Amino acid sequence: MSGAPEGSVTIVTQTRVLKGHDHAFADWQEETRRVVAGFPGFIEQSVAPPAPPAQVDWVILQRFASTQDAVGWLKSPERLARVSGVQPMLAGRDDVHLVRDGAAGVLPSPVSVVISTRLKSGQEAAYRAWEQRMTALQSRAPGFEGYRLEAPIPGVQEDFLAILRFDTQEHLESWLGSPQRAAMLEEARAFIDEFHTRTVRTGFEQWFSAPKGGKPPAPWKQNMLVLLMLYPVVFLFGHLVQNPLLMDRAGLPFAVALFIGNGASVLMLTRLVPWASRRFDWWVQAASPRTTTLGAGILLALYAAMIASFMLV
Repeated sequence: MSGAPEGSVTIVTQTRVLKGHDHAFADWQEETRRVVAGFPGFIEQSVAPPAPPAQVDWVILQRFASTQDAVGWLKSPERLARVSGVQPMLAGRDDVHLVRDGAAGVLPSPVSVVISTRLKSGQEAAYRAWEQRMTALQSRAPGFEGYRLEAPIPGVQEDFLAILRFDTQEHLESWLGSPQRAAMLEEARAFIDEFHTRTVRTGFEQWFSAPKGGKPPAPWKQNMLVLLMLYPVVFLFGHLVQNPLLMDRAGLPFAVALFIGNGASVLMLTRLVPWASRRFDWWVQAASPRTTTLGAGILLALYAAMIASFMLV
């Protein structure tokens, strides 16, 4: 979320869908995206489907220009009606939290864990003192990349929200299962009523290789390579197939044709992104600032060349 407007916030929703309902939930989520897009202050939405075994939940990020705009959507009759309608597909309760953008510790990261904590009455001071010691301890864990804590917002979220970021799933699991953390959690039983821990991944890792035991590519590099392949696929499919064949000749509604196009794009990206990743491996795995800058410059030049070429079509 780098470059987020000052004051913007993100609603982080983690929800578990019953087996066999993933396709129906994806359709429901797409319709929800169209509804929320009409609300004041809405900026963007991204959805990360489950990636078992590390991430078994759906993770939805909805970014708004301000806390007021985000709360307006959360409390709106439109959202409440949609949430009520989807309940039969869900297992357990949703975790819904507001996170301020533009600071360290915000999703996404190669791997993150979102921990929501509900305190016993009158225990906030004890929790904050404990949290400071926990923060110092986990910051020394191998692979640690960032951390932030969000306090409850009256009438919106009753829990403290902690976001903990690591460079690899292995390092995260090592910390979560460490004796040091177990001892701290045992101490916290005196003032914590309940807490939930859910893992979140960036979603593109399966398309990129990493050295054994090494660090996955930076999320921004993954995003740049995905965009390099996604843009021409979407443009060419729309120009050559979706518009002339699916819509003009077959008479399919735009929503149906777009869904088919998105499905075809995802299938093609499963081949194209790994292909591009192998050819840019020298950049994806680069630690040198000079090499990193060179690779980013080449990708920007390729973007510009594609845009210029497609404008002539």
